[in-house]
Amino acid sequence: MPIRYAVSFTQTAIRDLEEIWAFIAEDDVEQATKFILKLERQISSLERFPERCPLIAENELMNTRYRHLVWEDYRTIFRISARAVYIMRVIHGARLLNNPLLESASVD
Repeated sequence: MPIRYAVSFTQTAIRDLEEIWAFIAEDDVEQATKFILKLERQISSLERFPERCPLIAENELMNTRYRHLVWEDYRTIFRISARAVYIMRVIHGARLLNNPLLESASVD
């Protein structure tokens, strides 16, 4: 039986989801809610086989081992530690990921 990973969100990642919802909700609250629920389902799929997601290109510059799950226009940046997946950020794919973006994403 495959290992099941616990998926945890940093406070920064939770704020990212709230901001995404608020942005979409400016036009349509119902669509914003549906979108976030679908995005959360995608993220919850990391409970199984999170290694299927590629390492991010920024690792080389930041000396990290983050991975990302890409869904729609968003990147879920996460790290794996033992049997846990820590969601660090959920950002639009057009945004550049850099150390200051991740420094504020502490694991709770």
